[in-house]
Amino acid sequence: MKVKPLQKIQWLVSKMPFLPKKSSLETKAVLSQISFTFVASLAIAGLVIGVRQSKILQPVELDIYDQMVKLSPQLPADPRLLIIEITEDDIRKQNRWPLSDETINQLINTVQQYDPKVIGLDLFRDVPHPPGSDKLTQTLAADNIIAVKKLNDDGSSELKLHQGITDERAGFADIPIDFDNVLRRYLLYARVNEKPLYSFALRVSLKYLNNDHFPFKVHPEALQIGSTVFEDLKADSGSYQMEPEEVIGWQILLKYRSDDLEESGRNVARKISLTEVLQGKLEPSWVKDKIVLIGTTAPSEKDMFATPYSQGETINYFMPGVVIHAQMVSQILSTVLDQQQQFCFFPQWGEFLWIWGWCFIGGIVVWRFNSPQYFIGIGLMIISGLWGFGFLVFTQSGWIPVLPPILGLIATGGTVLIYKFVSNYYYDSLTYLPNRRFFVSQLQKMNKHQKADNSELTAVYFLDIDRFKVINEGLGHEAGDFVLLETAQRLQGQLNNKAQLARVGGDEFAIWLNSLVSIDEATEIANYLQQILNQPFFWKGQEIYTSVSIGIAFNRTGAKFNSEELLRDANIAMYQAKNSGKVHYEMFASGMREQVINRLQIETDLRRSIKQQEFQLFYQPIISLKTGKIAGVEALVRWKSVKRGFISPGEFIPIAEETGLIIPLGEWILQEACSQMRQWHQQFSQNPPLFISVNLSGRQFSQPNLVQQVQYILETINLERNTLKLEITESMMMNDVEAAIDLLRRLKDLGLRLSIDDFGTGYSNLSYLHRFPIDTLKIDQSFVRRMNSQESQDRYAQIVRTVIMLGHNLELDVIAEGIETEEQMHILKSLGCEYGQGYYFAKPLPSPEVTELLKKDPQWLTFKP
Repeated sequence: MKVKPLQKIQWLVSKMPFLPKKSSLETKAVLSQISFTFVASLAIAGLVIGVRQSKILQPVELDIYDQMVKLSPQLPADPRLLIIEITEDDIRKQNRWPLSDETINQLINTVQQYDPKVIGLDLFRDVPHPPGSDKLTQTLAADNIIAVKKLNDDGSSELKLHQGITDERAGFADIPIDFDNVLRRYLLYARVNEKPLYSFALRVSLKYLNNDHFPFKVHPEALQIGSTVFEDLKADSGSYQMEPEEVIGWQILLKYRSDDLEESGRNVARKISLTEVLQGKLEPSWVKDKIVLIGTTAPSEKDMFATPYSQGETINYFMPGVVIHAQMVSQILSTVLDQQQQFCFFPQWGEFLWIWGWCFIGGIVVWRFNSPQYFIGIGLMIISGLWGFGFLVFTQSGWIPVLPPILGLIATGGTVLIYKFVSNYYYDSLTYLPNRRFFVSQLQKMNKHQKADNSELTAVYFLDIDRFKVINEGLGHEAGDFVLLETAQRLQGQLNNKAQLARVGGDEFAIWLNSLVSIDEATEIANYLQQILNQPFFWKGQEIYTSVSIGIAFNRTGAKFNSEELLRDANIAMYQAKNSGKVHYEMFASGMREQVINRLQIETDLRRSIKQQEFQLFYQPIISLKTGKIAGVEALVRWKSVKRGFISPGEFIPIAEETGLIIPLGEWILQEACSQMRQWHQQFSQNPPLFISVNLSGRQFSQPNLVQQVQYILETINLERNTLKLEITESMMMNDVEAAIDLLRRLKDLGLRLSIDDFGTGYSNLSYLHRFPIDTLKIDQSFVRRMNSQESQDRYAQIVRTVIMLGHNLELDVIAEGIETEEQMHILKSLGCEYGQGYYFAKPLPSPEVTELLKKDPQWLTFKP
């Protein structure tokens, strides 16, 4: 049989370690939700990647890049650079363009007298411009002068260089422009016909750095200066989606710097005009051992480029070419000398994971928050956080996609939202079961596709919880919802893949079973369902007993039927069962049969077992969190029936409570526990002596002769009275508070100690707590165990802290049960809890094993510095 992809994904998700191992309706629903979200997020991530590859998103992504550039912290002007700019005013004063060779010669000689390390001439001097041409030729022969040139496609110079400039001291000025005419990247190096071509900025930088100290190397996907590697810009780096031919040579992203936001990134270095230099206003300290770049900043020369800073500007929004070259030179030097971080990017697989991850988060948010307002609010927070994270990474020289994850998050959230609406239309939101609408449609679908010659039975069971209104009104709707959910989980746990379970009303469930062999099989199933649902529910420390009335309707699988009518027939049979006295089932067809109720069998076995003493006490150590040693034990009853084998206390204790058998059983437990503790006192002497805790049931607590019974056992066994601790639950005392206080005081007068068990899970009114003559509060294990959860650790730790503080304020000691990890133990110790018990220390053990444990005198507590 082939496994569907979604089923395979659900199986894989179910193996995740953070999910509960036991199957339940809620777990299955969560698995289904996660699986759908997983598949949807993968599909949408692939779709977003596909749209991105088509360049549809690139304009917006580059716009986001530009915004991040403008918002990024600005760097101060580079002190290693000086720009001598030729302005419009300089051209007017010279009254000519191009400037004469004499003027250029005078400018260069003025600069040279202050010992610059490099002079970069960002002016095309392809033909002489007399007067002064010969002198300029001699001046340009200086080794520290780098000139700019233009290139043809074959790598040759479009314009002939001035005679004084050699090819080794020239660099091209070709600058790649993005499709929106914005300059974001720079071509450092290229090869044309195996001829190496250096950019103007690279030539200037290498001259400054000195090739002897910082050798230059070319690798297939990077350039290297000294030990610094400049990774080559790829066609898909960052948010680029360029054609391969657009990424010629070795390119890198420009990192603009400025110390003045109003200058829009132009103030990369100190500037001085040509006229100011010729007038002698040039300071020697500005030039010595520096890089001096000479170029025009006059708008009329059209050597101007749009940059990320141009967005939103209306005037003066272009950056001159000489400033662009200064930006690049400063970036190269800062990377090599100052270890400035270069731009880094996700690989393609990394981008897919990044985008898919946010798609998945979008789906999970929709499942987590039912309210659209919450979803929109959380969604906006996530989108803002994503943009903020992207900007933070950008400030650290990382360019990660921002728009695709946002689109993926919204698209996946919308897809899951639609799926959720459809799911809610066909499924119950409380129990995660199919609702009546889906149940009827599935039943009708089966009816249409069945074989006409099939002689097997189809059965529909209609179940109604008896006295559910009493639970809802007496304990509240929260308890009612709990019972409904637990009922659904119990039913689902007993059904195979041939059955369909649905919640068809407030406290009503329906089950459709196909391919039944006989009516006897159907009645056996009804009896089994009643047995399962007759077991008590434990809600907040209280036992809730329920029963169900069941109606059954049959139809031959080969015969056509109306699904609504079949469900209605089962409903009618259910009401007949209620009229017959509840805890009963009726078949819509004739020939009703009563079946033996399993509870009666357990009750019979329970009576026999008490007489034959098939019970055994186990003891769970209680550890002092101050010393790490055993301070006492709790007595727990176990039943290993001769007929049935081991029976869980959760099964037989409620029946013993209901039938009153708990009274003789409780008396035996108390006597056996005190006798065993007396033996341990004689065998092991310690100060203070070991104590033993024994649980009292509700029936025992209301027993008229309880005080006399306890007193008789203590006197007969001669146990030190203050070493016996009786544990009472909160709910037992709240039925009649004044009578409970009186009984507790009488027990306290015997010299024993009293403890409230499972504190925090009952209904006790704190205003009464100080009146109860108790010694100990016992924190329920549900709070302690959840202190392991990272998401809820603080909340449950606060609850535990509150209980401990309350106990100490009332001068009570506190025991925490359910300790399973060392972390929980240390948390409780730090909160001042006196005692702890749980599987971290030891599970409940028979008396011989506890004796051996006491001989070893172990110490569990590991003290942290």
